[in-house]
Amino acid sequence: MADREPYTFMPDSGPSVAARAPRPWLAGPGPWVMRMRWDHLLFAHWPVKVQALRDLVPSGLEIDTYEGQAWVGIVPFRMSRTRGRFTPPLPGLSAFPELNVRTYVTAQGKPGVWFFSLDAASKLAVRGARWGYHLPYFDAEMHVDVRGNETRYRSQRTHHNAPTAEFVGKYRPAGEVFKASAGSLEDFLTARYCLYAANQKLQLFRGDISHVPWPLQAAQAEIEVNTMARATEIELPDCKPLLHYASVLDVVGWMIKRVG
Repeated sequence: MADREPYTFMPDSGPSVAARAPRPWLAGPGPWVMRMRWDHLLFAHWPVKVQALRDLVPSGLEIDTYEGQAWVGIVPFRMSRTRGRFTPPLPGLSAFPELNVRTYVTAQGKPGVWFFSLDAASKLAVRGARWGYHLPYFDAEMHVDVRGNETRYRSQRTHHNAPTAEFVGKYRPAGEVFKASAGSLEDFLTARYCLYAANQKLQLFRGDISHVPWPLQAAQAEIEVNTMARATEIELPDCKPLLHYASVLDVVGWMIKRVG
């Protein structure tokens, strides 16, 4: 890995700073439409073979690799302060736990995230994201308990007719805050400024996001149960995951647009 850069993070930077943060391309079109905050987030990543993911990702997306290796991430966190650009926070939509299973892809030279699944404890958010962003969100019963610097996390998928998926674990930061150096594996896994999605006709869409560089920390975790990837027919390797933690990050997002 490349050397880590020390990083002083201002947790109250807010959406205006996130919107002005440096990006590798111009976001848009138009102004950002949604803001959110991601709290107590764990990046747990496993290396996988590209061939293991190829049939699970639309052909219009290239699976991104680092030194020839694809990666699958399982990312539990808590959403907060979620609202539209011109709307106040709404009950059931402004704060809830979320957990996603992801890999990394590229289209038209823009590296981003492909989500295999996103579980959330908000029925309104699940249905809104499925309809408005074509994302594979699922209802889940979730509980997050933060005790000091340790986050205890439980998620059990409850979505009707969906594959069973469960995560139980606890995690904590285990190092100083740093910014991933350009070209490092940590940068590859986290410096992603868009998501990709597909509708039922397999038409591709991209949604841009913006935020300051991730305030990363090395992490420790004890994962008791993890069937999240298996629910998408992905078998994770029998090795310890690469772990990173982020305490808080303000993010703004744009509407999705067709790719092509």
